[in-house]
Amino acid sequence: MTHEAAPGTATNRIWTIPNVISFLRLLGVPLFLYLLLGPHHDVAAVIVLAVGGSTDWVDGYIARRMNSVSRLGELLDPFADRLYILATLVGFTLREVVPWWLTTALLLRELVLGIALLILRRHGYGPPPVHYVGKTGTFVLLAAFPVLLLAEAVPSIDAVTLPIGWALAWWALGLYWAAAALYLAQTRALLRADAAIPPPREAVAG
Repeated sequence: MTHEAAPGTATNRIWTIPNVISFLRLLGVPLFLYLLLGPHHDVAAVIVLAVGGSTDWVDGYIARRMNSVSRLGELLDPFADRLYILATLVGFTLREVVPWWLTTALLLRELVLGIALLILRRHGYGPPPVHYVGKTGTFVLLAAFPVLLLAEAVPSIDAVTLPIGWALAWWALGLYWAAAALYLAQTRALLRADAAIPPPREAVAG
């Protein structure tokens, strides 16, 4: 007899509907890069990118609604997000859809958080919980990317799509760094609390 996990409890299940969606999102990354950098089928690449970005919300929603939150899903979802963002930034930069400074600003944020995570691990802490500001920034960024590529793929409508895409990109960049500031504040608070704990007394020899 199987027991359902209590609400809000992550299970060890692998083959859940949200995890399958996340796996399919990962398969979309090489397809997107091929379409973008190979035959330059930009409209098809826009569709793959839009589907990948929209399912970022879908898998989390299904996991909560169906009480199928899993430990694998908690790792897989942010990994898929970061892989999509990294792949898109590399592809867009090579195709000159976005400038180098945007790529640098986004990757620098990931580097800062990566260093903070290493410091936390050295002190025995895991990664801080995902903040809604960072999750919103990721969602907005994944919305900005297909709009920017659509402006490149269909020049006749770039007077509309380009301003929308860049407005979303600037919004996402601000949210990304705001989330980074929150994570760094959490890291600092944990390290200060850790430093305030007195070391254990050594046993006195009798």
